[in-house]
Order: sequence, then C-alpha cells, then structure tokens
Amino acid sequence: QICITGSTSASLHQILPWLYYHKVIGVSHFILFVEGEAAKPAVTSVLESIRGVKIIYRTKELKEQQDRSRIWNETWLSGFFYKPCNYELFVKQSLNMEMAIVMAREAGMDWIIHLDTDELIHPAGAREYSLRRLLLDVPDNVDMVIFPNYESSVERDDIKDPFTEVSMFKKNYDHLPKDTYFGLYKEATRGNPNYFLTYGNGKSAARVQEHMRPNGAHRWHNYMKSPNEIKLEEAAILHYTYTKFSDLTSRRDRCGCKPTKEDVKRCFILEFDRLAFIIASTATEQEMRNWYREHVVWTDKDTNLKLLRKGVLTRIYAPMAIIRGLKESGIFIDAVTSAKAHPKANIGLENNESIHTNVTAAQSTTLKEGGNDNSQATARKILEMIDVQEEAVPPMSPPGFLELMESALS
Repeated sequence: QICITGSTSASLHQILPWLYYHKVIGVSHFILFVEGEAAKPAVTSVLESIRGVKIIYRTKELKEQQDRSRIWNETWLSGFFYKPCNYELFVKQSLNMEMAIVMAREAGMDWIIHLDTDELIHPAGAREYSLRRLLLDVPDNVDMVIFPNYESSVERDDIKDPFTEVSMFKKNYDHLPKDTYFGLYKEATRGNPNYFLTYGNGKSAARVQEHMRPNGAHRWHNYMKSPNEIKLEEAAILHYTYTKFSDLTSRRDRCGCKPTKEDVKRCFILEFDRLAFIIASTATEQEMRNWYREHVVWTDKDTNLKLLRKGVLTRIYAPMAIIRGLKESGIFIDAVTSAKAHPKANIGLENNESIHTNVTAAQSTTLKEGGNDNSQATARKILEMIDVQEEAVPPMSPPGFLELMESALS
C-alpha cells in the first residue's frame, strides 16, 4: 500500500483533483498537514469524508510535539533552523514527514512519498499507468526510489486550472542526453538563473521501515544505514510551478521579507524565487505581467517546436485526461455534497502521544479504513480512455552551464 504525505495551505479546488488523481494511479492513503485555506472547515469537512484521508491540523499541541522532536538536536537539518519563509517551510515539512513515518508504519503502509499539492506523479515506464504497478516492480533490496521532476512550461498567461490546461513540460537533466542538455541549455533557460525555474532534484518514494527519517522534503534517510536507492529512467514528478500569474503575488503575500537582493537570500533558497519575490513586491501590475510573460510563459512557437523535437520539452496528456475524466464523472461534486449531507466533527491531534512513541489508535484506524471507493470504478473507465549525519537535501537547481563545461572537460 502506498501513502502520500504533504503539507498544504491550498484550496479544495486544487486539493481534490490532486488527491483523486493519485487514487486513480494506486495511492490508497493520504496524511495531509493543513493550515491556512486548507484548514478551513469547508475544506477539511470534505477531505475528512474521503476514505483513506487523514487530516492533521497545525494546532498548538502539534507544535509542542514537534518542538520535542529529536531533529532539533541533530545536525543534518540545522542549516535551515530559525530562518524565515522557505527555510521555515522546509523545516516544517521535515517535522511533518517525521510524524507521517510513524503514522504510515502504524497503518501498515509499504511506501511513503512526500508530495506537494502542485505536483503529480507520472508513472511512465510501468506496464500500466499505475504507481502501484511501478513500485511493485522495484527490486526488494531497494529502499528508496527517486523520481526526477519535470517542470511545467505554460504557453499562456491566463491559466486558471493548471492540471487540466498544462500539457507541456521541460524534462529533467537526468532524462536527457548530456549533449542535448549542454547544447540547448541557453535556449531552454531563456535568460533565467537556471535551467528550471525552481528545484531540479526530484522527489522520492521510500519503503516504510524501522529507523526511517526524512532528509529534507526531497529525500528520506535511515538512522541505521545508508538507503539503497535507484533513480527511475522514465517516471517523473510533474511540478506545476508558477503556472498562474497570480502565483507571483500569492507567494509574495506568504513572506514578510524585504524586497532587496540581500534580504531575499535569507528567505528563499532558489534564485528564481528571489527574483520573482522582488518583482512582485516592487513592480506595477503591467510590469509584473510583462516580466511573467518574458520569464515564465513559452510564447515563441518556433522555439517550443525546436525544443519539443529535440526532447528538451515534452507533451504529457495522461494526467490532464484523467483529471478531466474525474471532473466529468461528477466525483468532485459528489465529495462536496456528501460531506455536507454527512457532517462530522473535525478530529485534531490534541490527545496524541509523542510522535516518537505511539500514534493513537484513532489515527491508524482512520488510515486503515482506506482502500477502494468510487474513484476506483471511475479510474478504470478513465484509464481505458487513455547514520551518517549528512545534511538534508534542499531543493536544488539542475546543473548550470559552468558546471557542465567543467564536467565536459574533466
């Protein structure tokens, strides 16, 4: 059984398609740490009514539990402690992942994946379009499977629903011949700081086992051994980043840093996020729109076609088709109306023991209830249609031009 865990403040409009898509490809359980919009009763009442979904609220009690985590006394994450914005989020995600490991073990999960709600797993290379099938085929001695990420390449500046409107993605360095990546690096980067706007080091699935710990939001580790890992050659994480123009301002509004080159270094790990924050904080609406079109939107059809032919860009339609099919089936509307018809009290973590001892029976029972619901029948129809204390792995950009030149010369 496969469990996805994530930390989100997204709306129901974004979370529901993300969740049901992953149910279609074989994920049975979800441990979601919610705050902001995602923690509102109108959202959580729907999510909690879906089988296999466990919601964790960011309560005072949860924070007190996480303040007692052993992670604070270890060195691998210490470089991210007590810093604002993205650094603070990275620590929070790691602490949430630590708790999710315990819950996943209690619920009898085989695999755990940390995923954001702007990411979809693309299980290419399996005998069927199924994450479950993909992971069943992984050799027994493998502890961790790395999914390289592809980055959304939007072709318009008026995207409203990225999962059903975006079909073009930039492929990861790991899935390209070096000479292709090297030869087309400048055209693919388009004057931005790096080949990808945001991270380029993928995400990972890990077998649930003793002594596991997170290793930052992108990887897992083990206190007793170095995990045996493999990197998938076809499957990928589709990262829908900066797909909407409004993403510029929404990211700005979540961070209180000053829009100066020095201060943004304190707040953001990746260079493009820093530039985007400064633009969103200082430019007029029209200047922001122009900047977005120049740096994010792929408007030059000749360049797009060239990079598609060379394999740097690629078209991926399966997630779009699945989510459109789910939407047309009425399953999202059914989830909302069902929650309204059968309201239940929200369950927090007020009475839980420490995350390092036991997770309460209520938590593990909620997860064990997971399994097949109406989405499975819908899924078939749609698919027929189409301890060494190493430092935590941060979000990292793909290899840069200078790095490539150095490696080519060595």
